[in-house]
Amino acid sequence: MTDTIEVERKRELPDDGSTLAPLLAQLGYVASAPVTEVDTYYSRPDVDYMQTVECLRVRRRGDFAEITYKPASTPTTHAADDVVSKVETNVILREGKQARTAERLLTSIGMRELVCVEKTRTTYRHPETPGVTVSIDTVHGAGTFVETEVNRPTADGAAELVEHIEKQLGIIGHPTVALPYRDLVLRQHE
Repeated sequence: MTDTIEVERKRELPDDGSTLAPLLAQLGYVASAPVTEVDTYYSRPDVDYMQTVECLRVRRRGDFAEITYKPASTPTTHAADDVVSKVETNVILREGKQARTAERLLTSIGMRELVCVEKTRTTYRHPETPGVTVSIDTVHGAGTFVETEVNRPTADGAAELVEHIEKQLGIIGHPTVALPYRDLVLRQHE
C-alpha cells in the first residue's frame, strides 16, 4: 500500500492529442506504450460518492490490477483553478486476475457498482522530474484529455509545477475539467 498526495489538473483536448506528442518529446519526456485501462467505480449504499466526489475503483491494465481510494472533496482539495490535491491510497493486487475477486469482494460487502470506464492512456515521464506524469487519455464515450499530475509526499509546490508544465505544453487555453472520468461517462448514460 502506498499513500501520496496526487496533485493534478485535467484539460479537454480539441483533437486526439497527437499534436502534443512531438512537443513532449522535444521537452525530454519519454512516452510509454499506449495501454487500455478499465476502471470499475463503486460507492457505498449509505454515502453517494458522486455527491462527495470520493473515488473507490478497481483498475485493470493487462496483468496489472489495483484498488484505489481517494477521499471526499473539500474546498482544500479542489482549488478554484481546477487543481485537485488528494491523498491517494493504492493497494496493488498480486496479479491482474485478482481484479475480479476484488470486485466480488466490494459488492459482497455492500458496495454498489456505479460505472465502468474504459480509456486508452499514453503516459509521458521526464527523466529529470520524478513523480511527474503527463497523460493523454482517450476515454470511451467522453472524449480526449490531457492530465498533468504530480505525486509527492506533500503538496508543496506541486500546483505551481502543474501550471509550469501546462505552460510549456501550450495547453493553458484548453478548458479545465473538474469532473472525474467516472462522472463524464455517467453523464453520457443519462
